[in-house]
Amino acid sequence: MTTEASSDPTRRDFLYIATGAVAAVGAAATVWPLVAQMNPDASTIAAGAPIQVDLAPIASGQDIKVFWRGKPIYIMNRTAKQVEEARAVELSSLPDPATDQDRTKEGHEQWLVVIGICTHLGCIPIAHEGKYDGFFCPCHGSQYDSSGRIRQGPAPANLPVPPYQFVSDSKIQIG
Repeated sequence: MTTEASSDPTRRDFLYIATGAVAAVGAAATVWPLVAQMNPDASTIAAGAPIQVDLAPIASGQDIKVFWRGKPIYIMNRTAKQVEEARAVELSSLPDPATDQDRTKEGHEQWLVVIGICTHLGCIPIAHEGKYDGFFCPCHGSQYDSSGRIRQGPAPANLPVPPYQFVSDSKIQIG
């Protein structure tokens, strides 16, 4: 006695397909967490990953604050007047002498990028405040100019410049 194979799907064919689908979903659900745990966590990324910042929306004379490695970073689009005033300062009058050219990138002198932590006791200075149109630390009165250099007050050093580079005319990478 011979039987003919039917081309119609049977209940057994459905069970094979359903079992295979459940096995595939189960395998994916098992593998997903194993692969996901290999990615670095958010604290590791925040601890050292470089960030990119678009400078296009920052108008002349404005600044923004971003965070990198848990530190506030001020990015200031200085006016031509601010750049000129910063470059006209006598180095001998500065407690921590540094030229404006050393604190900015060539060809992008209007952009100042500094870590916004006062070098006195770690307070956060306020931008566009004080006598020098730079940064003012309200906690103890330190005043920085528009180049982030200490000009007056108890702070011993200039605001640090983080490692950064221009990846295009309107975008920087910090870190």
